[in-house]
Amino acid sequence: MTSEWRRGEFTLTTDPARIDVDAVHAFLTRSYWAEGIPRDVVARSLENSLCFALLHGERLVGFARVITDRATFGYLGDVYVLDEYRGRGLATWMMEVVHAHPELQGFRRWVLLTRDAHALYRKTGFSALAAPDRYMERHTPNAYKTKTPGAGKARRGILRPLDRDQRMSGARTMA
Repeated sequence: MTSEWRRGEFTLTTDPARIDVDAVHAFLTRSYWAEGIPRDVVARSLENSLCFALLHGERLVGFARVITDRATFGYLGDVYVLDEYRGRGLATWMMEVVHAHPELQGFRRWVLLTRDAHALYRKTGFSALAAPDRYMERHTPNAYKTKTPGAGKARRGILRPLDRDQRMSGARTMA
């Protein structure tokens, strides 16, 4: 289901056909949080998220995406408005629309990471972690700058799926 909202000369849409992947990639590859991200990774991330494209005419001037199960949890990421469009309340409007989207209601938890936009997110209900001691992460800060040997290949020590007989017997197999 795609949705669209208008505010003056701006449109916010979830229509994947209107998202300029090259424009999103061009911004993200220079951002502090996804510097050097490959285009194919951006394209794959968009395919697996609920994306919001902020358009001025047909030009993509802002973006946000939600990684979600559409039932309990949403991770808000890759939020931006181009410099020349900032200061018009567009980021706040985009966050209000994201949070009002019908597929994103009733969540137990929303999270995001930001280095410098705390004030924007506070306006839309975000706060510091209530229990930071409960959160953990696996962080690979140079994920887009280095190639991981054997990436995408099975590695030793990873559990393989069990066949029916093994499931019935409770067996475990290692790769």
